[in-house]
Amino acid sequence: MSRFLVLVAFLTLLSCQNRGKTPGLIDNTIKSSVNSNETQNRYQKYDSLFEKNSQFISTSFDYPVGKPNAKGYYNAQEFRENDHLGDDWNGLNGGNTDLGDPIYAISNGYISSAKDIKGGWGKVVRIIHQYKGNYYESLYAHCQSILIKEGEFVKKGALIATIGNADGIYLAHLHLEIRDNIFMDIGAGYSKNTNGYLDPTKFINKN
Repeated sequence: MSRFLVLVAFLTLLSCQNRGKTPGLIDNTIKSSVNSNETQNRYQKYDSLFEKNSQFISTSFDYPVGKPNAKGYYNAQEFRENDHLGDDWNGLNGGNTDLGDPIYAISNGYISSAKDIKGGWGKVVRIIHQYKGNYYESLYAHCQSILIKEGEFVKKGALIATIGNADGIYLAHLHLEIRDNIFMDIGAGYSKNTNGYLDPTKFINKN
């Protein structure tokens, strides 16, 4: 090997040692730091909102229909059944008999989204809850009507929407999800991967 190539190899090794990492690892570290900072900034938004509106911090959770304990309703498709990512609440009489029935906020929280997504989701309400120092999201889908606005705060048991059928795609029911990752996209409603999703019934019963 020529003296020139030896010198180049030595300088390259010295440079990497001085930095303490290979160039690829440095890039990954920077990327991880940026993503972490972005996530922290997004949490800070909710930290500030709930600090200024502490009366809307959650203390407990109820069911979204037949409040407080889902009287008159049954869970037609439970969490993880057929890879389902939520619970489907139907009226006991089935069909569209529960069309237009009230949907209630399961706990105190902040309305992060309330809009018609169209397709299989229909009208959807998403609420951010701060509970025991952590954040959770409840998602209410296929609504016939939305009765609150994005950016509002609600109390547990507040009327937020009515049960729908996603403009006739399904028989009337409420699809409820609870997530412990509040920054996820709307998702597909079904998946073998349940990261970020909680069993709604177990969570409500426990809390």
